[in-house]
Amino acid sequence: MSEKIVQLNEEVIKGQLKELVRGSVEETLNELLEAEAEKLTQAARYERNEQRQGYRSGHYNRNLTTTSGDVTLKVPKLKGISFETAIIERYRRRESSVEEALIEMYLAGVSVRRVEDITEALWGSKVSPSTISELNKKAYVHIEDWRNRPLQGGRYPYVYVDGIYLRRNWGGEFENVAIAVNEDGYREVLGAAEGMKEDKASWVNFFQWLRGRGLDGVKLVVDDKCLGMLEAVGEVFPEAKYQRCTVHFYHNVFSVTPRSKVKLVAKMFKAIHAQESKKAAHEKAKAVVEELRSMKLKEAAKKVEDSIEETLTYCDFPSEHWARIRTNNVIERLNREIRRRTRVVGSFQDGNSALMLVCARLRHVAGTQWGNKKYMNMKHLEAALEDAAIAG
Repeated sequence: MSEKIVQLNEEVIKGQLKELVRGSVEETLNELLEAEAEKLTQAARYERNEQRQGYRSGHYNRNLTTTSGDVTLKVPKLKGISFETAIIERYRRRESSVEEALIEMYLAGVSVRRVEDITEALWGSKVSPSTISELNKKAYVHIEDWRNRPLQGGRYPYVYVDGIYLRRNWGGEFENVAIAVNEDGYREVLGAAEGMKEDKASWVNFFQWLRGRGLDGVKLVVDDKCLGMLEAVGEVFPEAKYQRCTVHFYHNVFSVTPRSKVKLVAKMFKAIHAQESKKAAHEKAKAVVEELRSMKLKEAAKKVEDSIEETLTYCDFPSEHWARIRTNNVIERLNREIRRRTRVVGSFQDGNSALMLVCARLRHVAGTQWGNKKYMNMKHLEAALEDAAIAG
């Protein structure tokens, strides 16, 4: 007696089950629409009675994308009364869960083309770039509210700022970005705004916008020597000091240094910023300038002589904070995350779309452990300020 072996094709079964679920969803929704029509007209199809409020006039088809796949809805047409369904919002084509998924995919760094492929694989239909754009506009409302929120972190002693260049269809522009360490020692994304270009007017407007939202208690502003930055800080936050990022300073000097001598010059610079006091750093800087001149690196020596002072401002603050406030590394990491996302997009059609995507990434990062982990012990700064007040 031969044994019969039953073989199952898993892909076929999955396809049949998916179609069964899709068909069930379609049938259920259409039955609900018919029930709504009966309730509105107060009569079943072909029924005549005195309470009837309207008349049937056929139906029209409307496609709806659900998590179970595309379904075709037969929406009743009524005469004498308008049909406003509570099941499917007027002109709505997708369930909110699907819309939210599309927005999250785009803001998470998935390219538009990839979003199209994913939606086709998941729901059996492609979503056009224009549809994604319309969905993003809904998210932009919430992002804009976050961007203009009042700053409630108290005082912000340390502020880091930078400008990030993004391509647009007709050219390019800078987005000004700022983060800070609040008086409790936690990092906070302050916000971002269109800068158009890096100059004093742009940074003044940016700082005034931040101040208007509650930025206060600024003691030090750290950046990579953007154009007009020093003057803007002095105008809006006259009580604050300015620190030029040491890493960017090094690279600026390296631009006039032969490649064969870059490693040696880098060691000399690190020796300056490894000193235990500002006085010792000044003395070391003078020695480095003389050594650079003896190496016939006159341009490098001049850059060090002219700019070393603005890279040593961190020495006026607690030594426990030096490693965190003498560079702009904390904001550079955020900029790399922004560039990773914007690189997928390529060029933007307008400044608002670029700004919204930048803020979406900033808001996402701020909502992670990044902002929940203490970055500095601010008791050291409090003690230093108390000592300075007593000495003064």
